[in-house]
Amino acid sequence: MTGARRISLRAAAVVAAVLMALAVPVQAAVAAGSELPPLREVDEIDNGLLWVALADEIRKSCDDIDARMLTALWYLNSLKSTAREMGYNRDQVRAYLKSDEEKARMRARGEAYLAAHGVEPGDEAGLCKLGRAEIDRNSRIGALLKAK
Repeated sequence: MTGARRISLRAAAVVAAVLMALAVPVQAAVAAGSELPPLREVDEIDNGLLWVALADEIRKSCDDIDARMLTALWYLNSLKSTAREMGYNRDQVRAYLKSDEEKARMRARGEAYLAAHGVEPGDEAGLCKLGRAEIDRNSRIGALLKAK
């Protein structure tokens, strides 16, 4: 994907909160006094960022699909409180989200997800079809989207 079509990690941060809440193994490690794993290794967070980034890409590409903004705001507030509970500080999360290496890795994951669903980068019709299917399935991606 190029330009405006790149999967947005920044938008992914908005929804990562809910997924961080699911990171029970990380919470257990913090409780036991263990060092926190890198955020890219916390599947609930890393996968969650992927789902949010894909939802954002679909929303931007499709006139008949919109984001569930109240849900996104709720996730953002949850992110802040859950991250504190898990032991990650603001700088750790920011570094993960702003890392060029992580952005490239996430972009590659997003493109692989799209390819697995028969969508080529830049294929707006394919993205919209995928978005409607995700909404119909009420998948993690679909739960972040709504048909207009």
